[in-house]
Amino acid sequence: MPFTIPQTGDIGEWLQFFSSLSTPVIAGFAVLHLLYFFVLRQWYSRDVRMIAGTLDDYTRGLKHRSVLGRSAPLTTQIDAFVQDVNDVITDASRTEDQAECLRRMHILDEKRSYLESLSFETSVNAAKTMIEAYPLAGVLGTVLAIGSALQADATAKTTSTVNVVMERFGDSIWSTFTGLFAAILLMFVNSILEIRFNRLTESRTNVRDMVGRAKRELGLAAQKALETV
Repeated sequence: MPFTIPQTGDIGEWLQFFSSLSTPVIAGFAVLHLLYFFVLRQWYSRDVRMIAGTLDDYTRGLKHRSVLGRSAPLTTQIDAFVQDVNDVITDASRTEDQAECLRRMHILDEKRSYLESLSFETSVNAAKTMIEAYPLAGVLGTVLAIGSALQADATAKTTSTVNVVMERFGDSIWSTFTGLFAAILLMFVNSILEIRFNRLTESRTNVRDMVGRAKRELGLAAQKALETV
């Protein structure tokens, strides 16, 4: 059904025009929203691989390192690498591993860009919050249809208000259905991806804490070793 832009300034015609656009506009934005979630999923995968690869390089020189299967999630591998470094820091007898960790600290210092999470977390929050707009947009389409029917009847001065309202309400109810369906679908997609996104945030936090602790405690250990020589 083609959409004809009103050529007059009649409010009823403009309301009907916007009402007729509501359903395809909501559906179009829902498709774009799904694509946006796909982009966030790719973004998540890239950051997880980057963190895991950096920590793999960092812990490669340790004598005792966690060995996980290839099927293990990358976030689990990140947690294992972080725990390996924490074990080295805690165990005072592993002086060689402590020296190796301190020597390799520059690897993390040179690749700290992957720990910047503000852009990713802002994008995820926006994608999640905007789901709530779809039911409201659907209701708005229905309200516009009812308003156009009432305005058309007021202009024509007829007595068929109820018939016109019911006719246009039947057409516009699809905007409410589309808005609700889009919200349910996007909430389902978000529920699947939200756990992954939260794990990435936790992994970044754990790596930051580990790096700070390693710099502090390994640096002090190295300084004490030099003083005792």
